[in-house]
Amino acid sequence: MLDGMSIDQLRTFIAAAEEGSFSAAGRKLRRAQSVVSQTLANLEAQVGFPLFDRSGRYPRLTEQGRALLDSARAAAGSMDSFKARARTLAEGLEPELSVAVDVMYPIARLTEAVRAFHQEFPATPLRLDVEVLGAVVQPLLAGKCRLAVIGSYPEVPPECETDFLFEVPLVAVAAAGHPLAAVPPPIARREAAKHVQLILTDRSALTEGRQFGVLNPQGWRLADLGAKHAFLRAGLGFGGMPRHMVEADLAAGTLVELQMEASAVLGMAFSMYASWRKDAPPGPAGRRFIELLRQA
Repeated sequence: MLDGMSIDQLRTFIAAAEEGSFSAAGRKLRRAQSVVSQTLANLEAQVGFPLFDRSGRYPRLTEQGRALLDSARAAAGSMDSFKARARTLAEGLEPELSVAVDVMYPIARLTEAVRAFHQEFPATPLRLDVEVLGAVVQPLLAGKCRLAVIGSYPEVPPECETDFLFEVPLVAVAAAGHPLAAVPPPIARREAAKHVQLILTDRSALTEGRQFGVLNPQGWRLADLGAKHAFLRAGLGFGGMPRHMVEADLAAGTLVELQMEASAVLGMAFSMYASWRKDAPPGPAGRRFIELLRQA
């Protein structure tokens, strides 16, 4: 009996469990409620026990149903990955590779990776959009780019896969004449909060109303990392920067490193990941570009 079980039955089971009713599952799957009910009844007959308790107003998972739900999700997810991979192989080389890159990614490494990619795939146009925070992830979720290089946004959406690239060290800095430059380390968070913090922000819906590494909610928000760098050098506030962008300033004394009080809020590095949607994995050009990003 179990050999006749289908992925369609598992998807129906998952939808009914997640939506809370057979009618809601039908709307999600674009099927009549009667079809959902019959599909689940057939599945229960195959496994040999009820998956839902139908005695109440809404069906509830039985203990056995709860025990099987994660396995059903894993099986359906594996089939999705198989189909996406097969579709990618059938498509062959991408006609264009579109990539959203986090502004925190070192530009020298990006330039080297792009140069190598162009040498290997001269006929494949490369479109790069440099963004920050959720603005890197949003076009990936919307299907407007095939790859995203994520760093400043701390979460990976569940519908995406990732491949770790490397870490970008961060450093808190201020101009040499800034008041915080004279505070003995470690600088307490309450002391830092008395001063203007320069905060990198974006306009995506993913980060609306959220704060990442913010000590002073009244800080100045900038959508451009270059502007933040210039404001820091002008003594207009303090803030975190990728170390590779301020090494020359630190060596020249234009900026000084602030030894902040240890905090989970202010991390010491960004982990850079290549990411793609599970239903649209990278093709040959995309996979090679990820390797070049890691090797550059």
